[in-house]
Amino acid sequence: MSDADELLGKIQAISRLAEFNSWLALEVISAIPGEVELAMQWKKEMGQYSGFLHAGIQGALIDTACGFAAATLSGNVLASQFTVRCLRPATGQTFRVAARVVKPGRQQIFSTAELFATHDGVEKLVATGDALLVPVQT
Repeated sequence: MSDADELLGKIQAISRLAEFNSWLALEVISAIPGEVELAMQWKKEMGQYSGFLHAGIQGALIDTACGFAAATLSGNVLASQFTVRCLRPATGQTFRVAARVVKPGRQQIFSTAELFATHDGVEKLVATGDALLVPVQT
């Protein structure tokens, strides 16, 4: 097994530990040092009153992706702060979030993410965000 496959398996195993991620049916589709990509299918239970992906779910996707990107470099992390910028109504059959570490550190890790929605084969950027993560010992 290659190092990349091993890292992907590690992040997928971490994701399976979270019931919330299971409810989202969140899929870890790639993981390399400092970067991850996650994917999710639309479920009507994730919508807000106008039928768009709820901003809370958008925030959860960005937070999770940023955390997983940081975890590829430092192991267990907790979010200290995260920010979400909703750019347009998030509608689609599928959603993909790509995150990368901007600046790793021993006490703080800065990461950023972009959330995309795909509707009828067309992918659009719907939200961006960033996170400050803190490595923790378990």
